[in-house]
Amino acid sequence: MTTPVVALIGRPNVGKSALFNRIIGEDEAIVSEEAGTTRDRHFAKAEWNGRAFWLVDTGGLSDDPHAPMDREIRSQVATAIEEADMMLFVVDANAGLHPSDYRVAEMIRATGKPWLLVANKVDDPSRMDFYEFYNLGAGEPFPVSAQNGKNSGDLLDELVNRLPESLPEDETALRVAVVGRPNVGKSSFVNKLLGEDRLVVSDIAGTTRDAIDTPMTYHGRKLIFVDTAGLRRQTKIDDGIEFYSSLRTRRAIERANICVLLIDATEGELHNQDLTIANMAWEAGRGLIVVVNKWDLVEKDDKAVQKFEKKAYEKAPFLKYVPFLFTSALTGQRVTRILDVIQLVDEQSQVRISTSQINERLAELLARRQPSQAAGREVKLNYATQVSVAPPTIAFFGNHPDLVEDHYVRFLHNGFRETYPFTGNPLRILLRRKSGTDRSAAS
Repeated sequence: MTTPVVALIGRPNVGKSALFNRIIGEDEAIVSEEAGTTRDRHFAKAEWNGRAFWLVDTGGLSDDPHAPMDREIRSQVATAIEEADMMLFVVDANAGLHPSDYRVAEMIRATGKPWLLVANKVDDPSRMDFYEFYNLGAGEPFPVSAQNGKNSGDLLDELVNRLPESLPEDETALRVAVVGRPNVGKSSFVNKLLGEDRLVVSDIAGTTRDAIDTPMTYHGRKLIFVDTAGLRRQTKIDDGIEFYSSLRTRRAIERANICVLLIDATEGELHNQDLTIANMAWEAGRGLIVVVNKWDLVEKDDKAVQKFEKKAYEKAPFLKYVPFLFTSALTGQRVTRILDVIQLVDEQSQVRISTSQINERLAELLARRQPSQAAGREVKLNYATQVSVAPPTIAFFGNHPDLVEDHYVRFLHNGFRETYPFTGNPLRILLRRKSGTDRSAAS
């Protein structure tokens, strides 16, 4: 399922950033009394009543269409309206209806998308008159106070009730998200794999703005490749198109079964942003494959592959469980091998180990090393069982799971990986009492 996007829209200083913070429960957006503080969008994952959505905070629309910054903000809001599945149009109940509010309402209404009118800065609804806001044609406004949270729960109830239903994915298909920084050759790679120029290829970084679904069949299995826009560091996302490219990439990872991370071999090693994307996929529980593209352009010796992989493992130890493929999208060198690697990673994600085998391995590990004992308490692990696949997840049951130290959790991870590699997949470990889950970890 694709998580819907909800955008906060409105003129400056109506409290959009404060409402954003209230909904996600964190102080991620900049909040200031100075109008127009939020220049670029911020986004975060939110959930209410079991329904998840991406929440996007936008810059405010100004009255002056000639000021450069205000033109940029107007463009940002127009992009937000275009990309959003639903909008929260925020107005200032204390300031009353403003001419800019009419223009925003017209922009939103023209999209035909669902939206709610939110009257912010209302501490006591019984003492305020909202009749003038009916002139916007959005029905009754929802009075809230983002500052103290008044009525924010009622607003979220109505929001999730009006969210568009997500379209189900083809559950028989294997979704593969091709991700990476801009201009590493993602579109060229997919084109070479498919044998035709189905995606736009350009030397200009960031040519691919949307996440594009491209199906193919391999050994009777339907694969859907998603070529995404590149992810830049958040501080470098300075226009509406790049911002939403980043959000689309995150949504593509969310929808994928396996992520193929393309990196540029000519840069010599993984960059921090490569690692950020790899971590994003790994923590989401997705299978992961690293494709080192442009390998034909690198001067190398017989140990070049081992050296490259060693540098990667030093930066992110979990990558030792991830298959690396060294290719050239330009010449086609080893590109088609990705299909067999995808098949392997998919098969490994579905591996299920019998409880007897898991406990035999646990006994071997316990014989090698016992968990550290806490003062006055004996820490024991009694048994374990695999509770799910994709990603593989093993639950360990003991008397004091909260006292099992992190280094011992890593010992369990490594010990099970020795026998069951789960190639290309994160291995999640849960530490439980018999009464329920206490801790979880992934590696």
